[in-house]
Amino acid sequence: MEFEWVAAALGDVAWIGLAFAFGFFTTLIRLPALVGFLGVGFVLNYLGFAHGEMLQQLADLGITLLLFTVGLKLDLKSLSRPQVWGTTLLHMGLITALFGAAFFVLAVIGLPLFTDLNLQQAALVAFALSFSSTVFVVKVLEERAEMTSRHGRISIGILIVQDLAAVIFLAATSGKLPTIWALGLILLIPASTILKKLMVKAGHGELLILYGFVLALGGYALFELVGVKGDLGALAAGVLVSTHPKAKELAKAMFGFKEIFLVGFFLTIGLAGELSFLTVTIGIALVPLMIIKTVLFIKILTRMNLRSRTALLSTLNLSNYSEFGLIVMAIGVTNGWLDAQWLIVMAIALSISLIVAAPLNSGGDHLYRKYHDYWRSLQTEQRLSEDESMDTQDATIAIFGMGRVGAGAYDELTEAEGKKVIGVDINNQLVDHHVNAGRNVIIGNPADPDFWERVEHNRKFELILLAMPNLQANLSVLDQLEAINYPAELAAVVRYPDEEEKLREKGIKEVFNIYVEAGAGFAEHVIQHLEADPTKKLS
Repeated sequence: MEFEWVAAALGDVAWIGLAFAFGFFTTLIRLPALVGFLGVGFVLNYLGFAHGEMLQQLADLGITLLLFTVGLKLDLKSLSRPQVWGTTLLHMGLITALFGAAFFVLAVIGLPLFTDLNLQQAALVAFALSFSSTVFVVKVLEERAEMTSRHGRISIGILIVQDLAAVIFLAATSGKLPTIWALGLILLIPASTILKKLMVKAGHGELLILYGFVLALGGYALFELVGVKGDLGALAAGVLVSTHPKAKELAKAMFGFKEIFLVGFFLTIGLAGELSFLTVTIGIALVPLMIIKTVLFIKILTRMNLRSRTALLSTLNLSNYSEFGLIVMAIGVTNGWLDAQWLIVMAIALSISLIVAAPLNSGGDHLYRKYHDYWRSLQTEQRLSEDESMDTQDATIAIFGMGRVGAGAYDELTEAEGKKVIGVDINNQLVDHHVNAGRNVIIGNPADPDFWERVEHNRKFELILLAMPNLQANLSVLDQLEAINYPAELAAVVRYPDEEEKLREKGIKEVFNIYVEAGAGFAEHVIQHLEADPTKKLS
């Protein structure tokens, strides 16, 4: 191996080590690790470092895998709702018009860097600022186990429509059209049957992970080959197999790899270009404009008849600038439409917006509860079908979270208690699956105060089992129960000992550690069967 390659590799390793140190520190102060990653990029930029080839490849691969996993979880039906496409187009149009007009006025005044902007260029900068970060939102939703929640699906749907708008822009400004062979991409739809069968045959180990990489990178390469943006190909590859039950397992298998590669992306944002007093000042000045994006989002979403909490949490998810804004700026710079300094301005504004958005997203439920009456005042009187009153059918036992653990508990309790059990989950597809299987399961989010307003008049739950896969989700439900002083016995499942301690501090006496108890239950099950068989004995 040549010395230059060794030096480059060691340089990238050093950056990754710094990313770990900064990310670890930010988690200690209860901020997402990505805030630390962004900080590393700007520190290295300030010190005069430039990112290496390995780091850039990590970043590119991270974005590709992110879009692939988004596709695996994408509900195409959600895109057809006016709450998604209508909100996206209206919001992007208003932001482009308002910001574009403001930037043009600044150009007329003669503000530095704005001076050379004509109306079209001002609109281009505004268009870049209208996007929200897919990387950030998906990461936040996954960490909070809210990808399939109502506000999560609304947010992801809006992001997908935004991304499609970006792809159209890239195609329109690339100077070339897709080749005639792009029409052949329609054949991928019938080919999805074969892709799903191969996914099943790949099993559950390293072959399944490798197959995920083949789909993601293969989709990227195929779309690039016919003149279509490769990122759209990675997204499409995920969508093609998303309807198969095994797609969820594939998404989990790819999760760790995607997270590692995305570290490279966050580092490269801060290393996007040379910093100057002017670019830093303008980048910081663009951050308060997020208030306008935020106000428009919540106004439009509530006018679309969404409940105020759904509108608020979706708004907080989307109140940031986007990596696609960087791409739009880069196209403008490459084509000579914008000064290269605008790319640095966008990188600074994006980074700071994510730093500001991180604690806001973490405190979304607290913000809703604190100003509950105000948020409710923004709602329209008309309710969507998903927001109508809940019928708990006189159930006295409720199970929150109907995954494998929740479903198993439901079946055991139903056998013992008859029809007194009800399951609750935020995942529409999972609820439909259980309903088709004959279980009494409804869609709802017990961490939502409005959920309890819709069922509180019953007050018939004598026992509540928290079987959700995320500790924070369970803690949020406990906060709601405590706020309304709900009189029910509580039990919860956990995965790790430290989670058990936190739940016990909240007053839950019955805590079931999945991994520990599963082993004990397995041993007990085997012993009972051996003792029941007179031909077999334990020595």
